[in-house]
Amino acid sequence: MSVTKDYYRPLAQVGVARPDDALLIAGGWSWFTHAEHITRGGSQGFVHVSDVPETWRRRLSAPRPDIAGLSFDAPKIMGILNVTPDSFSDGGKFNAPDAALNRTRALAVDGADMIDIGGESTRPGATYVPVVEECARTVPVIEAVRAGSDVPISIDTRKAQVGQAALRAGADLINDVAAFTFEPELAQVTADAGAPVCLMHAQGDPTTMQDDPQYDNVLLDVFDFLEERITFAESLGISRDQIIADPGIGFGKTLDHNLALLRNISLFHGLGVAVLLGASRKKFIGTLGKAPQAEDRAAGSIAVALSAMSQGVQIIRAHDVAETRQAMTLFAASC
Repeated sequence: MSVTKDYYRPLAQVGVARPDDALLIAGGWSWFTHAEHITRGGSQGFVHVSDVPETWRRRLSAPRPDIAGLSFDAPKIMGILNVTPDSFSDGGKFNAPDAALNRTRALAVDGADMIDIGGESTRPGATYVPVVEECARTVPVIEAVRAGSDVPISIDTRKAQVGQAALRAGADLINDVAAFTFEPELAQVTADAGAPVCLMHAQGDPTTMQDDPQYDNVLLDVFDFLEERITFAESLGISRDQIIADPGIGFGKTLDHNLALLRNISLFHGLGVAVLLGASRKKFIGTLGKAPQAEDRAAGSIAVALSAMSQGVQIIRAHDVAETRQAMTLFAASC
């Protein structure tokens, strides 16, 4: 006999007029008094927070500990630094260590709380980059950034050897778009280093992930995948409070899949970890916003980010850092 699995999506709200019975989402700025009860059979209606099971209530509301020196009492920005020749938005601009360091300083001035450095494009259709080449792209940049700045650094990689080299060079966090499924050895590298990690959902490899993505229920399928990967990470000694979850917007998802995740992203607080949104300049924003060129998608990217922040998402991965920081400031002031 199959057992029905229950999920509880907090109906997130913001503002100082908070009822006495409301719970803060992850100890942050948004709160909820009711949650949607969901099963694989669909929505089961809405329940008061007092009727949400204790395990779910605790994971939804417990404050998230600091990660890589970042606290989550307010939303944080992860600035994107691609040191690749072929990234969809800024490939080839910041490959050299001096250009990368200047870009890092500019991102920090603009308001980035962390810099995410990647040496392998994971855009749809991207091809595999050998370990030696990825290390050659990223390690000198990480060393230059670490020597010239104290901003936290994440390494965007799927590969164990690259992650290990990056951590030795001064990176603070592993950001794995494959959530330890591409090279499971990266999990042990992360655990051995005592490093925090961001685990992202992706369906398929970048080469083929957008060919024909299919889900039974994209929201619950992604949640279950991330829950399983968090459990795997914990089994190796990585503490749950040092894990970030990313639903992987655009990674093996159609436009409708992306929108379903964005509308319901508060569900992922039920994983009991910090949540990251990486939607900046992605194709669906260009499709809906009529912006074929990636560099023209800042406004749409910020709109999506603000929607996620209103649901308590703690980290926004962004290309347009200054604009995102301005929007965050006004968001906080007007709530």
